[in-house]
Order: sequence, then C-alpha cells, then structure tokens
Amino acid sequence: MSRKKTPKSKGASAPPASVLPAANGPRAARPGTARLGPPGPPNGPPPPGRPSLGGGGDFYDVAFKVMLVGDSGVGKTCLLVRFKDGAFLAGTFISTVGIDFRNKVLDVDGMKVKLQIWDTAGQERFRSVTHAYYRDAHALLLLYDVTNKASFDNIQAWLTEIQEYAQRDVVLMLLGNKVDSAQERVVKREDGEKLAKECGLPFMETSAKLGLNVDLAFTAIAKELKQRSTKSTSDLHFQLHDYVQREGRRASCCRP
Repeated sequence: MSRKKTPKSKGASAPPASVLPAANGPRAARPGTARLGPPGPPNGPPPPGRPSLGGGGDFYDVAFKVMLVGDSGVGKTCLLVRFKDGAFLAGTFISTVGIDFRNKVLDVDGMKVKLQIWDTAGQERFRSVTHAYYRDAHALLLLYDVTNKASFDNIQAWLTEIQEYAQRDVVLMLLGNKVDSAQERVVKREDGEKLAKECGLPFMETSAKLGLNVDLAFTAIAKELKQRSTKSTSDLHFQLHDYVQREGRRASCCRP
C-alpha cells in the first residue's frame, strides 16, 4: 500500500486523515496531557510519521481524533482506560479537569489506524474549554449512565451542543454505559435504542468494568473513519449501523 502524504483539504469538513510519509524516520514522541488552560486545541489530527504515544513504537498509516462526551460521572475516563490499558479504574475517581487524551493504534483491515482519544470534562464550568475541541474531531462517542436518568435526559442537550460546535459530517455514536450495575439500572435498553433511532445514531450498551463492547465501540468508529478516508471500493459494503447491531448482538450472546 502506497503511503504518500495526503494534501490538506479546504472547507468546513473535518480534516482528512494523516498519511505516513514513506521516507520519514522515527521521531521521539512522549505522552502528553492537555489540561485546563492549554494554548489552544490541536489543529486537525496528530502529525504523521510518528510512533504511537505509549503504543510500543508502532507506526500508523492514518490518524483520527475521537472525543468522549457526556455528563460528568458517566464513565468516560473508565471507558478510555479500559480501551487503552485493558484495566478498570475501581473505587472513587476524581472527575476529569478540562481535557485529557490517550492514543492507541488499531489494525483495521491491514491498515494501522491511530485513534487520538480526547476525554472531556462533563461539568458545566468546563464547557467553554471543551467547545474549542469539537471543531477538529472526526468522531464523537456520546455517553450516558444507565443508572443515572438525568444523564440520559441530557443527551438531547449534548446533541444540540454537538450540532452547534462539531463538524457537520462528524461520526457520532450513542453509548449507554455501566450496564454491569443491573440492580441500579433506571434507563432501559429499549429507551436507548428508541432515542438512537429517533436521532439516526448507532447505539450499543457498554461496561468499562466488564469490558463489554468497549473495544467494539472504538473498532466500529475506526472502521468507519478508515472507510471515509480511503474511499476504497472494498470498503463500500461496510455500514456502521449494521456492524454495531450485528457485533453487539454477538457480544451480548457470548456474555457470561
């Protein structure tokens, strides 16, 4: 597969994926954290030709920016840590202040896809900070907590905010998190499915504690973004909604 640098596009659409230059040598990279008060949001996806931060030095072919959004306490950070490190943050956890991010490289149909995943603060006082990061996001995972009705009711407000600040063609998925807390559930799966259908969004329920559908959610996003960036005829059969429904049912059937 040719790895030539893709020129930047113009217009209001999300920036194209970065493509690894063939002649570029490895450069040192170190993990970073953007907290409250950074000089400004990153302009587009991470620069090409670098190893994944914390990814064992793996290089990537394309890179995309993904944001986790939703009310404070819905489990955004736990979902990210489960996906990146395969671990669960047990016990009391301090809410994210401003913005934090981690990176992971996935192998998607033979292509190295780097996801730069931004974990946003859900508290109202940090909204002005997170708004600035919407513009360059290629995908958004919108979370609510199935044990917190208010977080579900606020999804409409989040969608309004996304419509105002995010790119028009951003990939968006709705996730109902914390399904491991069955005894405390107050939002039925059917309610989440109904809302997703009304809004035209792919939907699945997740558990950062159990790892249920966590990898699937990010993999589905990576597949959709990869398809959009390459526009390969071999990818035209991929449909995000169908993939999520099919694989989500399979994961539920295999759940112990």
